[in-house]
Amino acid sequence: MAIQTENPATGKVVKVFEPHSDDYIEDAISRAVEAQKIVASWSFAQRQACMEDMAAILDDEAERLGSIISLEMGKPIRQAVGEVKKCAFVCRYYAENAEMHLEKEVIASDAKLSYRSFLPLGVIMAIMPWNFPLWQVFRFAAPAIMAGNTSLLKHASNVPQCALACEEIFNRAGFPDGSLITLLIGGSRVEPILRDDRIAAATLTGSEHAGASVASICGSEIKPTVLELGGSDPFIIMPSADLQKAIEIGCKARLQNTGQSCIAGKRFFIHEDIYDAVKAGFVERFNALTIGDPMSPDTEIGPLVNKQSFDEISQQVENAVKAGATRVMGAKPIEGKGYYFEPGILENIPKDSVAYHEEIFGPVMLLFKVKSLDEAIEIANDSPFGLSSVIWTNDKAEQQQAITQLQAGGTFVNAMSASDPRLPFGGIKKSGYGRELAEEGVRTWSNVKTVSIY
Repeated sequence: MAIQTENPATGKVVKVFEPHSDDYIEDAISRAVEAQKIVASWSFAQRQACMEDMAAILDDEAERLGSIISLEMGKPIRQAVGEVKKCAFVCRYYAENAEMHLEKEVIASDAKLSYRSFLPLGVIMAIMPWNFPLWQVFRFAAPAIMAGNTSLLKHASNVPQCALACEEIFNRAGFPDGSLITLLIGGSRVEPILRDDRIAAATLTGSEHAGASVASICGSEIKPTVLELGGSDPFIIMPSADLQKAIEIGCKARLQNTGQSCIAGKRFFIHEDIYDAVKAGFVERFNALTIGDPMSPDTEIGPLVNKQSFDEISQQVENAVKAGATRVMGAKPIEGKGYYFEPGILENIPKDSVAYHEEIFGPVMLLFKVKSLDEAIEIANDSPFGLSSVIWTNDKAEQQQAITQLQAGGTFVNAMSASDPRLPFGGIKKSGYGRELAEEGVRTWSNVKTVSIY
């Protein structure tokens, strides 16, 4: 894939970037190593001051940075600005809490003094996706540098200006040169970097295939990894729920970022007693959506990220319909310039069809009518993915059953799935492993060292 900015609203290439040379990569690794020594020697107060400055830059320039996101991957501008401000939030969270999360923990033993300490690992290789091009980076990089590490960033090749902006923000915030370095390279050039002895660990947010590849490479080198991969998250609605709220939030959960989110609600399991009413509510809200230029503040649905995604989702929908699914509404390509796809709803998805299990990474909602919560959970768990999950019910027993039995890295009750700097985030099964954010997110990038003094 060429390293270039292509405006998905028009299909036109805006800017092309020359890939970095092998010499540049060698220099980048060396700079990251030297920067890591400096950051590791800093006090938490020094790291905190830079982190707070970085949060201020993100807040102050949210409009400018949001417009870069919208230009490169088509996110509606209000959502893009919100993404930048969320990056500021995660920076402030770790500025305020990293020292506490990494404080040594004294443990009683036979020694005079024994404790658990948290020391940096070194240089971390980060491979990040296009769908949340700033958030995915800062979600990882903020805790990593507060733990005393530095980062090399291989971002998706279609968001180079977002990737370069991340490096620029780190530098302007006062972190040492080399604290976060963007590498403009294709995926085929990642493996030698991962195998370099100076790289201590890696993290990837992306496809199952990419995650398996990185895990295999790093496994052969005995290097730790954190993977956040695909999801086909269940969104369960039971009769005791506030149905109007469930419909409103359900649409938001499915359509955020034009449906291009790993933790979007994708499979909606609705009890048969309320199925028709909920379906009608979804149809009404889908019909009222504003589709258009992502740079317009009124736009709710922008274009898909590129032609490949546009073609893939179109084919997934057609395959589902051919297999027996019913098209309730929409779910069709929109003719004209850009990669616009009409939000839509499918139901009656056959159990033996690919659509029953697969992730559709776009604005297509899948509806399933269920007779009970037991049935909803059984179908929800019949998936290779386990990223997050949602249940809408005011029945305490149903809430607890879902929390206990849904196979996922998180369960949200009467809300949509969302990542929050204060809470751990990650999945199970083929959605990946490891946790980001909260205390887990900063300790992930630490050597948990046992110290015993006799």
